[in-house]
Amino acid sequence: MAIDELAAGFAVIVDNLDYLLWGNYPDEALGGIALTLLMSLAAIVVSTIIGIITGIGLTILTGWKRHLLVITLGFLRAIPILMLIFWTYFLLPVLFKVDIPATFTVIMALALVGGAYIANAVYAGMIAISQEQWQAAYSLGFKRSQIIGYIILPQALKMMMPSIVNQWVSLIKDSSLAYIVSVAEFTFLATQINNSTMIYPTEIFLFVLMVYVIICWSLDFMVNRLNKSKAIKSN
Repeated sequence: MAIDELAAGFAVIVDNLDYLLWGNYPDEALGGIALTLLMSLAAIVVSTIIGIITGIGLTILTGWKRHLLVITLGFLRAIPILMLIFWTYFLLPVLFKVDIPATFTVIMALALVGGAYIANAVYAGMIAISQEQWQAAYSLGFKRSQIIGYIILPQALKMMMPSIVNQWVSLIKDSSLAYIVSVAEFTFLATQINNSTMIYPTEIFLFVLMVYVIICWSLDFMVNRLNKSKAIKSN
């Protein structure tokens, strides 16, 4: 009996697989797993850019500018991401006087929080580089921007890549919080299917779990393979 129920539960997933993959696209906006991947990718790219820029800022800024940056990053790290999604969803349209898509507000909330964590990772990597390298580069006539761009930052990113990848994985998982503002991403659609059937929650959310594990593992695997291939080429 249990096996029959399990089979029936997974049959519901198969019957709704297209809906889980991309929602009602192309009749409506893209949704499902495809939207989750796009939101995660956008948040990863934007958060990495923010993190690198602010991480450099933590390293080179002094005085009140650095204090302000530290306070801002500390605030973003401390606030629950669910609250930040709410704030961006309700405040951005008010501030800019335009109708901003909920998907965009979620991406920005994820990017801001992710960028704050990546900034601290970049900063930790940069200050771990010995001062002798800075001094040697200055003695060779390099400008500070050249030293950071060509010498310090590449080493820092390589050193802190495991920490940065962990943050990327967190962003993928946190993208599921978009359901709170009715963004039709994967978890939201899976919840809709569960609410319509009401008898297969175990099978449906086990499938959700498996998909997130595969996505996160694939990202980690690709980054590790890329790092290994670079290491082989450098040797």
